[in-house]
Amino acid sequence: MHDIRAIRENPAAFDAAMARRGLAGLSSRILGLDEARRGKILAAETAQAEQNRASKDVGAAKAAGNDAEFERLRALVAQKKADVARLNEEAVAEDARLRDLLMTLPNRPLSDVPDGADESGNVELRRWGTPRAFDFQPVEHFEIAGAKGGLDFATAAKLSGSRFVVLSGAITRLHRALAQFMLDTHVTDHGLTEMWTPVLVRDEAMVGTGQLPKFAEDSYRTTNGWWLIPTSEVTLTNTVAGEMLEEERLPIRLTAHSQCFRSEAGSAGKDTSGMLRQHQFEKVEMVSITTPDQSAAEQERMTGCAEAILQKLELPYRVLVLCAGDMGFGATRTYDLEVWLPGQDTYREISSVSVCGDFQARRMNARFRPQGGKPDFVHTLNGSGLAVGRCLIAVLENGQQQDGSVDLPAALHPYLGGKTRIAADGTLA
Repeated sequence: MHDIRAIRENPAAFDAAMARRGLAGLSSRILGLDEARRGKILAAETAQAEQNRASKDVGAAKAAGNDAEFERLRALVAQKKADVARLNEEAVAEDARLRDLLMTLPNRPLSDVPDGADESGNVELRRWGTPRAFDFQPVEHFEIAGAKGGLDFATAAKLSGSRFVVLSGAITRLHRALAQFMLDTHVTDHGLTEMWTPVLVRDEAMVGTGQLPKFAEDSYRTTNGWWLIPTSEVTLTNTVAGEMLEEERLPIRLTAHSQCFRSEAGSAGKDTSGMLRQHQFEKVEMVSITTPDQSAAEQERMTGCAEAILQKLELPYRVLVLCAGDMGFGATRTYDLEVWLPGQDTYREISSVSVCGDFQARRMNARFRPQGGKPDFVHTLNGSGLAVGRCLIAVLENGQQQDGSVDLPAALHPYLGGKTRIAADGTLA
């Protein structure tokens, strides 16, 4: 959420930042609500002071036997009491309107984020690896002979509808191996603390990381009010909600493997084939909680952690910095990692690493106490490390052979009992 004081002090800078997000002229509306709220608070305080003075004078009028003055003052006290109650209610209503508006506005992009309205404005930073030269026409993951039997979309549709899959056999074991490999790498090599968190959360947790109130339709809600998490960013980040952290505890670096649930509202017709875009999927998430002066370097470190997974799996990828119009709601700068998928002959997103500044911390009231300084809001960061299903797709497509078998990356062999490939008949070999 945005700092109202910063908007008051420099509305032009706020409007310029929001214009880069495609939103124009917001400061006048925000400051109008803020002025109305502050006016009601001042009026309530003035009425309270008048009530207090009149209350003191009531006794004096009574003692002096001035019945007319006594009755006038008593009526004035009653009137001012009613005014205070009314004005306080109106101030609360104005505050709610202001908060509701601020809650729906995206984060400001950092100055070095490129301008642009959509993905066409994203800027490629670097590439790693060379896409394999096939001596046959590569196919998509669901068309590979060795993978077909382990990807059952028909049974999933019978059970749950579209955008679900049932995994079986070698594909299931490969999927599990990928998640375990990612977690082990992040814990052992990168020093992250592994967590296991609920997939059902309360409204406050979804508000804290920015899914609510603006994006309610993108998530699933149970009949008794819990939300299914779209990513464990929600739970990991909210572990510090309402906390006052000591500076020496920071940075806090967390990772978790979880089921994720997204309604994919607004994505009708996109990536309907295969398991690229699913309602239920798994991710290994990374979250960091830092001081403000650490967050820029932390984003680079986290991006490196995600890149290390792809490099160990020998998967070619590229890194993009997203333009202002293509970033997620809570991000102030985002790096996307896109992995090469030969079946589609293109790069596709497999991780986003975002720094959110104090945007989420203000929503969660998560602060830290600097040594010798006043409390300040923490900075939060999140990133996929990686999306397990999309990584499975990339491993299958990049390792496919002409006979329908799949050669698997050496980094996964220990997680597969020493097996090195999926044979054309779908078994591990």
